[in-house]
Amino acid sequence: MSTGESDLKPTGRVEGQETYGVAVEHWGWGSIGINLILSLLNLGIAVASGSLAVTSEMVHNLVDLMASVVVLIGLKISQRRSKSFPYGLYKVENVVSVMLAGLIFFTGYEIVREALFSSREQTIVNPWMLVGVLFSAVIPLIFSHFELRAGRAANSPSLIASALEYRTHIFSSGIVFISLISYSFGINLDRLAALLVVFFITRTGWELLKDGMRVLLDASLDYETLAQVRQIIENDPAIVQIKTLTGRNSGRYRFLEAEVTLRIDDLKRAHDVSQRIEKAIRAEVPHVERVLIHYEPTVPIYRCYAFPLTTPDGSLSEHFGEAPCFVLIRLRLSDREFEKEEVIQNPYRELSKAKGLRVAEWLVSQKVDRVVLKENLKGKGPEYVFADAGVEIIYTKAASVSSALDEMSE
Repeated sequence: MSTGESDLKPTGRVEGQETYGVAVEHWGWGSIGINLILSLLNLGIAVASGSLAVTSEMVHNLVDLMASVVVLIGLKISQRRSKSFPYGLYKVENVVSVMLAGLIFFTGYEIVREALFSSREQTIVNPWMLVGVLFSAVIPLIFSHFELRAGRAANSPSLIASALEYRTHIFSSGIVFISLISYSFGINLDRLAALLVVFFITRTGWELLKDGMRVLLDASLDYETLAQVRQIIENDPAIVQIKTLTGRNSGRYRFLEAEVTLRIDDLKRAHDVSQRIEKAIRAEVPHVERVLIHYEPTVPIYRCYAFPLTTPDGSLSEHFGEAPCFVLIRLRLSDREFEKEEVIQNPYRELSKAKGLRVAEWLVSQKVDRVVLKENLKGKGPEYVFADAGVEIIYTKAASVSSALDEMSE
């Protein structure tokens, strides 16, 4: 069989994926609304108080408002495909994430500049201003909590970036609150607090920039995800070896590619195996957009035979599932010599139900290539297990292993 490949298109995902009952895009609109409210709130406080810190926070809100608009654009565009972009525009979200990182760095720069070089003094502090500043911190705190959960559930880098940017806004609102309180007592802690918060702002921006650039440069998926996918593939009984396994992110979606060898040499059955593996991956790994599997048959050096035994001395059992033990014999294909013999106990002999199926699955896990039986399994569960794994069943009337081997060598 020539090398084949299977590419299963995404199923079950619809545009405008729902998260917590609200479409992902709706979080973008919500962010715009929140930032508009915060901008107007801080504008009123800034005009009434004359505080430079509040004015700076209002500018911060306007930056967030622009960022929210960019997020919404990114969410909309990332869903589209065209002839020029047949694989979609998913990375637009990562571009948005990098842009938001830049906005966060800019916000940090503004805070540092105001803290070090501003000489302007606030003139009026009233209790309602303090309440207003507290609201400007509590509102983004609550919204960022739910937006971050939605972003992680949807694996959306732009939503996650937006939520994390809100966390920096909470710190900057804290600076404003501290500056107003300290001014009331004749103490100005504005500058020191601002410099401390810049550390958190810069760290958040760096994480967003780093993650966004990794995706834009097609860095590999994280180790945990690749290990999970590898385990899913290895669990399929038809797999002999995984030659390569790679994966990358594009926006919130994952793209996977694997090169495997199968114990099956029939093209249609190999294609069925690849589709079975792809469905298993989609069932366990979220946000998989495409799975591409290249498969080819293995070129065996050995062939492993399994015989059900009544006793370890080599007498063949009349029953498959109830055989006390099995002998595994390895045939070296280069000279047709039997090289290895191993007797193993049947671990499922005492089961009351489905023992035949369990024994068949167990033998497949032992990398058996052929099973030599006296009992006819046609139409029964074990036959289908062996067929799916590419294990051949050979029927014999021989009473012993040696007699069966003589028959096969004739």
